[in-house]
Amino acid sequence: MNVRRPASNQDGIALVLVLWLTILLTVIASGFAYSMRTEALAARNAISVAQARALADGAATRATFEMLRPRVVGDTWISDGSVHYWSDDGASIAVNIVDESGKIDLNAASDVLLTSLLQTAGGVDADTAAHLVAAIDDWKTAGDLKRPNGAKLPEYQAAGLTYGPADAPFETVADLQRVLGMTPAIYAAVADSLTVYSHQAGVNPAFASRTILLAFPNATPEIVDAYIGLRNNALQTRQPVPPFPLPGVGAAPANVWRIRAEVTTPDGATFFRDAVVRAGPDPLHPTTVLLWQEGDTSQLPPPPPPPQ
Repeated sequence: MNVRRPASNQDGIALVLVLWLTILLTVIASGFAYSMRTEALAARNAISVAQARALADGAATRATFEMLRPRVVGDTWISDGSVHYWSDDGASIAVNIVDESGKIDLNAASDVLLTSLLQTAGGVDADTAAHLVAAIDDWKTAGDLKRPNGAKLPEYQAAGLTYGPADAPFETVADLQRVLGMTPAIYAAVADSLTVYSHQAGVNPAFASRTILLAFPNATPEIVDAYIGLRNNALQTRQPVPPFPLPGVGAAPANVWRIRAEVTTPDGATFFRDAVVRAGPDPLHPTTVLLWQEGDTSQLPPPPPPPQ
C-alpha cells in the first residue's frame, strides 16, 4: 500500500521562491516593455520635431525667395506682415515677412522717437523716459562721459550690478533689458517695435505697426487709424502706399526682412523659426542671414476657416 508523504518545509520554501521569481521576472519584463515604449515614443517625437524643423527652415527659405523674385502683380509677397498659409504632407505651415525699416532702430533712431515710444507704448512718464533714453545713449556710446540723467559704469556699480554699459552699439534688442532703469514690463511693451538691423534714423510708415505710428511726433489715434485704413486699402488693391501725413519720420525700405515660420505636423509637433535676412546686390550671394534662431511660442494667427 502506498503512503502519501507529507509536504516538507523545503517544498513550501521552493514554491514561495518560484512565486517571487515569477513576480520579479514579470516586473522586469513590464519595466522593459515600458522603457521600450517610452524610447519609441521619444524617437517618434524627435523625428516629428526634426520634420517640423526642416519644414520651417524650408518655409523661411521660400519666403526669402519670394521677396527676391521679380515683382508680379497679383502674385507677389509683400513684407507687410501678411501671413501666408499652405500645407506640406499634412503639416500646416504659416509664414509672414516684415521689413525691418518699419521698426525703430535702437542704434540709429533719434532720442525724440525713442522717448515718444517709451511714453506711448511703454506707458512711462516724461521724466522716466528721459532717464531711460539717456541710459540707452550711454550704453551704446564709447567713453566714460555720462550724459545728464544717463548711466555709466559707476551708476551700474552703485545699483549693485556686476556689469556696466557695453560702450558699443546694441547687438540685439534683447540687450536693452540690461540697461539701467529698464524693467521687464517696459521692455515687453516696446521690444516688438525695435530693431538693430535697419540702420536708419527714421521709420518706413508703409510697414510700421500702429504702436510705432503712434510714437511719431504729433501723431494722434485719429491720424494713425485713418492712415492705416488708407494703407490697408492700397495694399489690398496693389496700389502704392500713401505717405504718412506727418513729416520728419520717413525712411526707405531697408531690404532687411524679419521672417517668422511656424509649422505643426499632423501628430502635433511644432517648430518656430525666426530669421532676419538682408538682400544684397551680389547675384552670387543675394542674401546675408543676420539671425537664424528657434522661436519659443506661436505668434501667428491660425489660418482662416475655408469658405462655406
